[in-house]
Amino acid sequence: MDTSATLLRLLDQLADLLDAAADTPPTAPTPCTEFDFQTLRSHVVGWLTAFTDGYTNADHRCSDPDAVTVVGSGADQVRSNRARLAEALPAALADPLFIGESAMPGDMAASMILWEYQVHGWDLAQAAGLPWAPDSDGLEASIAFAPNMLTPDFQGEGKIFAPAVKVADDASAMDRLAGMSGRAPLTSVG
Repeated sequence: MDTSATLLRLLDQLADLLDAAADTPPTAPTPCTEFDFQTLRSHVVGWLTAFTDGYTNADHRCSDPDAVTVVGSGADQVRSNRARLAEALPAALADPLFIGESAMPGDMAASMILWEYQVHGWDLAQAAGLPWAPDSDGLEASIAFAPNMLTPDFQGEGKIFAPAVKVADDASAMDRLAGMSGRAPLTSVG
C-alpha cells in the first residue's frame, strides 16, 4: 500500500465530510468522548496543519496545532494542507518528523496520521450522521499499525485512548479499527 496516496485520498474525503457536516451543531457529541464536534474539528484541522508544516519545513518540526483557528467548516484548510502534502510526500517520509521535542520516523508518522484521521473522520461522521468509508487497504494497514501505538501506556481507563471495544467477528474494517481505538461502533458486542 502507498501510504502517501492513501493519506491524500483520505484527506479529500475528510474535506468533503467537513463540507457536508457544516450545519452540525458545534456541541454535538462525538464517539471521541473528550471532544464535541467543534472541538474535535479544531483538533483535526490544527494537527493536520501542524503535521503538514512538519513535513514541509526544512527543520521538519510540527507547528503549534493550538495556534490554528478553524475557518468556516475547515474543509478549505484541509484541502490546502492536502495540496501542500501532495507536493512534499513521499520524499518527506525519509526524514524524521519532530512533534514537540520528540522525533518520529517520517514514514511511521504518516501511518499514525492515516490511522488518526480515519478514526477522527469516523468520529466526526458519527456526530454529523453522515457516512464515512475510507479505502479498505488503508483501514487494514491501520489495523496492523495501531497496536504499535495502543500500548498499556496510552490505552486504558483515564488514558489518551479508551479501552478497546470488542466488535463482532464479521465487523467491517472501519468498525474493527474504531473498536480497537476505544470507540463503540454499532457492531460492538457485550
